[in-house]
Amino acid sequence: MTANLGNPDRLIRAILGIALIFLPLLNIPPIWSSAALAYGSMAIGLILALTAVLGFCPLYRVVGLSTCKL
Repeated sequence: MTANLGNPDRLIRAILGIALIFLPLLNIPPIWSSAALAYGSMAIGLILALTAVLGFCPLYRVVGLSTCKL
């Protein structure tokens, strides 16, 4: 598993992931009043945060993309 995410990509994923995890808990904005939307948002946020921490995105590997400078 080689890194394929560069630092800007990792930062954006981390910020978005944290926001998608915690905003449904605060119900800000009230779009997440549906439990299905809240849990879906949190799952996507968890995936984004995990890929940011690991520096590896499996979807990038399938498509053949890499934002990591070698």
